[in-house]
Amino acid sequence: MLERRRIFKGRKARSRFGGAALVVSAVIAAPLVLGVALPSSLFGSAPTDRNWRAEAHAIRIVDGETIGLGERIVRLDGVAAPARGEACRAPTGETFDCGGASAAALTRLVAGRPVACRIVGQDGFGRGLGQCDAGGADLNQALVSGGFAIATGSALRGQESVARQAALGLWANGVGAPAAWRARN
Repeated sequence: MLERRRIFKGRKARSRFGGAALVVSAVIAAPLVLGVALPSSLFGSAPTDRNWRAEAHAIRIVDGETIGLGERIVRLDGVAAPARGEACRAPTGETFDCGGASAAALTRLVAGRPVACRIVGQDGFGRGLGQCDAGGADLNQALVSGGFAIATGSALRGQESVARQAALGLWANGVGAPAAWRARN
């Protein structure tokens, strides 16, 4: 008897490598996927020096909540000051730059002293978030308790309340205080 020949179906080709090719491709692809999916700070690009310090000559005040320490920029953690150019109204009716007033308050607090910051994180712009002091004075706390910044976290809310009730700093302007401040409870 003659063997029937299949015309439409070819012979089944057997894979020489089988599951080995799958394993090799997974080993190669896994680091690539992890490199894209995981935050870059896990691969050593996060700052290793978490305590930043600068001498008085290398310090510049950027605004009421941001300090330049040499080449590094630090935003004070837990506080928010008005932006430069934001208009406030004094009780006399005159308008003034309340962001500039906050920056001037920070300049007075630093007053030619070296600044040391403990970096606790990073903001959305890549700047370090820090708890800073100048000559033993806690800059974060001093700005809030002086009425030139508001607390963004619960740690300084008590000092903000005291400054508001005592009408210190920008709180002295009552209805002329920054708009975001007036809406706070």
